[in-house]
Amino acid sequence: MMENKKIYSLAASCAAGLEELVGQEAKAFGGSEVDHARGLVTWQGDLEAAYRTCLWSRYASRVFLKLAEFPAPDEDGLYEGALKVDWGRQMNIDTTFAVDCSLHQSAIHHSGFAALRVKDAVVDQFRETCGERPTVSVVRPDIRIRVSVYKDHATIALDLSGESLHRRGYRKEGGSLAPLKESLAAAIVTLAGWTSDTPQDTMLLDPMCGSGTILIEAALIFGDAAPGLSRSYFGFTGWKGHDKALWNNLVDEAVEREEAGLKRQWPLILGYDADPRAVAVARSNIEHACYEDKIVIKQGQLARLRRPAAKGIMVVNPPYGERLSETDEAEQLHRALGRISKQELNGWQLGVFTSNPDFGDRMEIKWDRTHRLYNGSISCRLFCGTAHSEEGQEFQWQLAEENGPDEGIEFGNRLRKNAKKLLKWAKREGVHCFRVYDKDLPEYNVSVDLYEKWIHVQEYAAPDTVDEKLAHQRFQQSLHQIRHLFDVRRDRVFLKTRRKQKGKAQYQKQGSRKKMHTVREGDCFLLVNFTDYLDTGIFLDHRNIRARIGQESAGKRFLNLFAYTGTATVHAAVGGAESTTTVDLSANYLNWARMNLALNGFGGLAHETVQADCLQWLQEDRGEYDLIFVDPPTFSNTKKERRVFDVQRDHRLLIEKAVAHLAPGGLLIFSTNFRRFKMDESIEKYYAISNISKSSIPLDFARNSRIHHCWEIRRK
Repeated sequence: MMENKKIYSLAASCAAGLEELVGQEAKAFGGSEVDHARGLVTWQGDLEAAYRTCLWSRYASRVFLKLAEFPAPDEDGLYEGALKVDWGRQMNIDTTFAVDCSLHQSAIHHSGFAALRVKDAVVDQFRETCGERPTVSVVRPDIRIRVSVYKDHATIALDLSGESLHRRGYRKEGGSLAPLKESLAAAIVTLAGWTSDTPQDTMLLDPMCGSGTILIEAALIFGDAAPGLSRSYFGFTGWKGHDKALWNNLVDEAVEREEAGLKRQWPLILGYDADPRAVAVARSNIEHACYEDKIVIKQGQLARLRRPAAKGIMVVNPPYGERLSETDEAEQLHRALGRISKQELNGWQLGVFTSNPDFGDRMEIKWDRTHRLYNGSISCRLFCGTAHSEEGQEFQWQLAEENGPDEGIEFGNRLRKNAKKLLKWAKREGVHCFRVYDKDLPEYNVSVDLYEKWIHVQEYAAPDTVDEKLAHQRFQQSLHQIRHLFDVRRDRVFLKTRRKQKGKAQYQKQGSRKKMHTVREGDCFLLVNFTDYLDTGIFLDHRNIRARIGQESAGKRFLNLFAYTGTATVHAAVGGAESTTTVDLSANYLNWARMNLALNGFGGLAHETVQADCLQWLQEDRGEYDLIFVDPPTFSNTKKERRVFDVQRDHRLLIEKAVAHLAPGGLLIFSTNFRRFKMDESIEKYYAISNISKSSIPLDFARNSRIHHCWEIRRK
């Protein structure tokens, strides 16, 4: 046992950014002369300190015990240096072994060949002394030898951990393509403020828990459980210098501490995930970790998060997306996370781990501190702070005083009259985006829409009979009146000229970054784009229809055909739909729809988006839906499939195919903006149909009664 008091040179590798945490552990385990470089911590300590690191370190990846160091200018020098190590003191002839090698700024260029030369040195020494050679085993060898060469200097060490310490033994499968390593998850939890001394009235919450790693590591920390206690393999067990008695004593101590931790009063540890598959994996991992009575896992959307306790710490690793469309969606999900945190978790501590530093800004939370960490090779940030609810004053439009220098101009008078009426109505009804002028005067052929604090002005191309200069003069005059009346900066006014669009003129290339603004509609948040498309992303005249969908959707399966940007889908989701399916042929619009869903805290399998021709998809789909919304274009053609859709010609077939997917008692809402549209008389013969066009047109479009037509259709 006296040999165990020998002081060794020890080292631990770790993910970049965790060096300080590993260094603190090394000191706590009895180490001295602790030093660290990027991804590596070194210290002096006895065998107990080394064993404690293997058993208790939450943040280290591997633990090394240095055997030798020597000059190694080339492979022969590496071989000669390794040959001088007394391998008989480290292993027996029947000990299996493996050699790993890493090279840094070395004249030796091939790590595999360098490892082979060290292996040769071990084998040759045993042949010389015993006449036999030990066996190399790549999978779980009795001992693993680590060779590191920096410039012309080599270090040979014993890998005491054998395999990475992040493999605690409880995780059988990950809930995502790249789940967090356990050691990184433990660091995130610690840096966010969770400790073994956290008061029992302070809960830990992960609203997007994936495979549950953050929750399990939090339980290990609070319960004073050794992370390595459940591991079945360490690299020192086949080492000749292994002290079984010392190790068994440390294991017994760890078991006692874990049992004592389980008897404590525990705070609630709670996790949610929208994906039922992730929930199943998390529950399995928690069961393997023996914390099923300490950690609660539920399936739930971020949108449904409500304050679960008075005090708490939220620690979360939201998805960040690898492809551009996924990144767009992840960005909006972070916005939702920030908004919901401020609404529901006032006063809570927050720890948000993300690979995109910009996402921390998108949450609009004042962070107290930021930690740079690495998830593999990906540079990440952990944002830490406190959630505070915002009681800011809501934006209100203020009209300029009457009798100004431009008063008396016919357009200005009409615009003011409309605005005074509609602003009162909008405030009373809680409407944030609406139309205040719609080609009311023939000479001023524009529409003016208010979107929160922005103004969207559309000029309709003048007929050939109107002088082009006069039309331009009138438009400039109307624009001046708009800016004057609403007292708004130029950068908050967006202008468009509407002409018939041909081919792909109304679309932009998929993947281009576009400027989006967030607006509200009822309880929903929606993204609009004022510059890159002919339309903004919201058909304002459908406001009442979307509200009706929200009212009808609770507990129902919702289908949105020709979905555009998915605004109706968002209303259905916010209204409590059990599931939504969103179908459109445009990849751009479906990406927009996913962003809209994410902005409201929705995603996962319950909210499916499908890129397809709607008629063809209806033919192939076998789903059944309780509520279906169909809002087809007046006319469209797809060059690739050589398919032409004409709403007047094809609406009967479309309605028949859609009704075939209605569940018993289900409702189909059909809408079209083709002003000369006539519903096929046979529809009324076979289905229960009700024209709701009048009630579906909101007040700000009431002067244009044919802007769209709308029907409710049910099976008879």
